[in-house]
Amino acid sequence: MCIRDRRDPRDPAGRTLHLGGPAELTTARVLPALAGTIAAGVSVRVRLGLADDLLAELAEGRLDLVVSAIRPRRAGLHAEPLCDEEFVLVAAPSLLPVADLQRAPLMSYAEELPIVRRWWRHVLGQAPPKRAVLVVPDLRALRAAAIAGIGVTVLPRYLIVEDLAAGVLTDVLPTADPPINTVYLATRAAGRDAPHIAAACDALRLSGKQW
Repeated sequence: MCIRDRRDPRDPAGRTLHLGGPAELTTARVLPALAGTIAAGVSVRVRLGLADDLLAELAEGRLDLVVSAIRPRRAGLHAEPLCDEEFVLVAAPSLLPVADLQRAPLMSYAEELPIVRRWWRHVLGQAPPKRAVLVVPDLRALRAAAIAGIGVTVLPRYLIVEDLAAGVLTDVLPTADPPINTVYLATRAAGRDAPHIAAACDALRLSGKQW
């Protein structure tokens, strides 16, 4: 006797979501937001990396959903804004006051100072110091180094909001017009309505309003 699969095709349970995103945002915000989706029976497999690489894997069908810091331009991909990252210049209280930011010990994600340079030009209207005392390609490591008092750095607010509230980090130069970066939810247009992908997107949209 043949037993047919009676699973509701709209039910996400028993499916596997292949998710890509930046390490820091995925760790701090994306995975906690998917707790209910996983509890509903969706298995999640995560790939961490750079947006361009992850979007290429999405287009090739190796990922189902990518949380991307850049808007995808590839044919066949669908993108929608998820949240805005707000960037803050921070340091440990022991390093304050910083009388001359051009001489402050600077820490950066990359040798070219991409995030730092954007903040400096947006807020101060000039280029940042040319050399960092510490370069490490992980925002979580920069956060730890800032708390330790090694130097000043620019970090997304979502990553350090609790540190600011606790006073272990300080907003060095508060501004009403901080630089921001829009984060997108990217899927393949042909597969975005699959129940496990739709469930994850719904959960992220709901949480993203609070990020």
